[in-house]
Amino acid sequence: MTDVRIPILIIGGGPVGLATALFCGRRGVRTMVLEKRDATSMLPRAPGLQARTMELFRAAGIGKEIRALEQGNSHEYFEGGIIKVDTFADIDNAELLESPTLDGETVSPERVMGCGQDRYEKVLVAKAEEFGATVRFTTRLISFEQDDEGVTAIAEETRTGERFTIRADYLVGADGAGSGVRTALGVERTGRGTVFNALSIYFRAPELEGLLKDKKFILCYASAGGSLMGLSRLHGRDPWLAAPIYYPEKGEKPEDYTDERCVDIVRRAAGKDIDVEIFAKVPWQGAQLVSETFRAGRVFLAGDAAHVHPPAGGFGANTGIHDAHNLAWKLAAVQDGWGTDALLDTYDAERRRVGTAMSEQALVRNRIRHGYATDQDKKDFVDDVIITLGYRYRSSSIVNPEDTRVLTPDLVLNGEAGTRAPHVWLSRGDGTISSIDLFWDDFVLLTGPDGGPWAEAAKEAADRLGVPLRTYAVGPGEELSPVDRDWAEVYGVGPGGAVLVRPDAFVSWRAVGPVDDPKAVLGDVIARASGLTTGESAPAV
Repeated sequence: MTDVRIPILIIGGGPVGLATALFCGRRGVRTMVLEKRDATSMLPRAPGLQARTMELFRAAGIGKEIRALEQGNSHEYFEGGIIKVDTFADIDNAELLESPTLDGETVSPERVMGCGQDRYEKVLVAKAEEFGATVRFTTRLISFEQDDEGVTAIAEETRTGERFTIRADYLVGADGAGSGVRTALGVERTGRGTVFNALSIYFRAPELEGLLKDKKFILCYASAGGSLMGLSRLHGRDPWLAAPIYYPEKGEKPEDYTDERCVDIVRRAAGKDIDVEIFAKVPWQGAQLVSETFRAGRVFLAGDAAHVHPPAGGFGANTGIHDAHNLAWKLAAVQDGWGTDALLDTYDAERRRVGTAMSEQALVRNRIRHGYATDQDKKDFVDDVIITLGYRYRSSSIVNPEDTRVLTPDLVLNGEAGTRAPHVWLSRGDGTISSIDLFWDDFVLLTGPDGGPWAEAAKEAADRLGVPLRTYAVGPGEELSPVDRDWAEVYGVGPGGAVLVRPDAFVSWRAVGPVDDPKAVLGDVIARASGLTTGESAPAV
């Protein structure tokens, strides 16, 4: 007997699972989230929110709530980069290891932000529930089975031991690096495995701020004692986070790190006998592993359940939230009746390539920061803004991509198929919006003032195929008028050109100029982009 029926069942109530529920709910799709913890995180983990992540929260209508969590101007800390010292007392002689580009006025309407998981998880829960999600803490997944019509799961309320059955159309495993969902599916992982072992030490030390002399940085490594210890301050408040490395091959284990020993580690790194109060200790592994598939029938993997990598770069939670968004709009399309199984397949095709690239870049950064990077590592390194905003998709939903690499040496956001649509400020009515604000529920066709034939063809094809689509003419005197830059130049089109953008703000297709038969072209393109057909190519334009 089924106790609960729900379209989407999500396992894992961390940032990725909650973001999946939020993004689905914002599109009118009900979800249930099962989380074995008894509440949201109490620790300021994953403290950096990338510009792309903030764009997704902005599009979901919660950008202001998340931004309100920022304490002071956290952007100053990102601008300080990654530094290295002997001890924190020697901050005046800090060595700059990395100075990453993370955002920019012409790159995104949003900027990076420092905020601990302990704060933004609460907002994600509240907003997901507001949009119709059921979030159940102290509840764990016992087992699940899938068939042609859906997934049947058995869950347990851990406080009472009560078990109940859930029937869902789809299941999303966002249950972390040790994912029980992935294990049950029998999905293997490939990669370099564990690279190092570390212990996150959360502590309070009032004197530390004085030692650091208000130095702004994302991460500061102290090398005193012969082993690097990283110190993060992005979450904007106590407790501080330090992460010393330990070595199991030398017989070391987390249990050896008593509070007294952790105090000594912090003091040695500080270079002064300061007062230290240990708040919490969490052991973890820096590993590089990617699941061989992110989809198995009606079950999907997202976040650390799909890909894990060292924290260098802060890509983990952010990449997982990007997974959630990519998957959510496609699941919503299926629930709305116009999405297809082929469209769901593009989740694996797109996000697995990105997850692999992200994990490789995190590994490169880890080698550089720890001083054993090869010449090839240094050659492979690309700037953070390319990894967070410049990654490219390749799938059947991306029509005629010009460059199929996941990451390019330089940031390219010029309207090419497979890239995130460029950000341009536009006037609309009495206000100003970003072009990014146009993309959420529907496909969007952008043209210039002379793009009438494209708009007519797009509407006809979308109506015939049942695909939600809006069209906009951009130019002086139109509903949307560029404010800062020529939109056509930025999007790489000339007079009579057009750009088709997906609900996730990624360009699906672009025509530089007009064609003889726009109806024939767009009929094929929209069918491809929405997963109704999966041909290898479309008519060149």
